[in-house]
Amino acid sequence: MSVSILVVEDKDRTREHVLDVLAPLNFHIVTAKDGLDGLSKAKTESFDMILTDHKMPVMDGLSLLKNLRELEPYRDAPIFFMTTQDLTEVEPKALKAGATACFSKPLQAEPVREQIKTHIQRSVA
Repeated sequence: MSVSILVVEDKDRTREHVLDVLAPLNFHIVTAKDGLDGLSKAKTESFDMILTDHKMPVMDGLSLLKNLRELEPYRDAPIFFMTTQDLTEVEPKALKAGATACFSKPLQAEPVREQIKTHIQRSVA
């Protein structure tokens, strides 16, 4: 079974960094350039997990989280929130909106991979 992950990030350089972090996991990865693009892809494709940025044009990460949690396939799916802002301010809002966990950017590869592997095992078990 192939695991499919949606990465929603508006900045090209950061998106490439996230892809580099995820590459060793050998999952199928699809990218979206903002929250609206991510929501559209989540409605037309099936993903086991989603990683979304916080601050994006068109639709921000909090709005995306809320919208995803209203969709049956994503009510319980792991959705990780990424931000450059202070986690003590952002994390409570993200968790309330439905995030599984939050990561500071730039992502630290090993801790992120471990969290993802743990949550993927739980969600596909």
